[in-house]
Amino acid sequence: MRFLSKHILLIIVASLYFCACATTGPGGKKSLIIIPTSQEVAIGSGMAEEVARTEKTLADSVWQNYLNEVGQRIVLVSDRKDIKYHFTVIESDQINAFAAPGGYVYFYTGLLREMNSEAEMAAVMAHEISHVVARHGIKRVQQALGVQLAYALVFGGDDAGAAVNAGIGLGMGLLFAGYSRGAEREADQYGIHYMIKAGYDPAGAIDMFETLGRLGGERSGNVFEKLVSSHPETQERIANTKSQISKRQPLPKHLSLGKEKYQLMLKRLPPKHDGN
Repeated sequence: MRFLSKHILLIIVASLYFCACATTGPGGKKSLIIIPTSQEVAIGSGMAEEVARTEKTLADSVWQNYLNEVGQRIVLVSDRKDIKYHFTVIESDQINAFAAPGGYVYFYTGLLREMNSEAEMAAVMAHEISHVVARHGIKRVQQALGVQLAYALVFGGDDAGAAVNAGIGLGMGLLFAGYSRGAEREADQYGIHYMIKAGYDPAGAIDMFETLGRLGGERSGNVFEKLVSSHPETQERIANTKSQISKRQPLPKHLSLGKEKYQLMLKRLPPKHDGN
């Protein structure tokens, strides 16, 4: 009987897997997602609480509002608007940005200092939002949860709280592990699509990749989700971006780089902690 129960559980979860389709990309692309959006958001919210405890939020409302404005501009043209997105600047010399499941996106001041235009920031923003759209983060969590906890997340019950907590722990553990190359290429592709739709010059993405490639060669720390070790090679990403831009010619008129505003915002950032 116990074996039968487990067998039935596997059948139910497998059935859900093949029925639970969600939009995960431009053009109405669909993927199979077991974990409901409400539980994805709960996991992301728990991860955000952990980040708030371990990281220092930049105490500058002007910068926080600026990041949110750019983020919401891209969300508006994205393929996922069923959740509320949260954008936060973290005061840290780390050169990084990341997204947690459920629409929680973070930028480090160390990364913002290395950029020269709003379009560069928008390129990274669009990349991270694309991870949320494609549900890359929650896909990894659901793969790691196992059948019983995944079942609890889907159907609720006494184990639902424990399943969410397990998802939060797994999500935090996976946060800086780096995505697969396929997921990164997908986020790059979607990101270019979204930043153009939002009115940004995609040349900013090329500038951003070149900057991150240079920094990746100079430092051994965590550079934009371990750029060198887990992302496609920088030159490959630049070539893919140029090819994608070429296929979209002619580009819409009046696309913006936003250099002047960004240069003013750079002056508001706190100095590096090491003083350099």
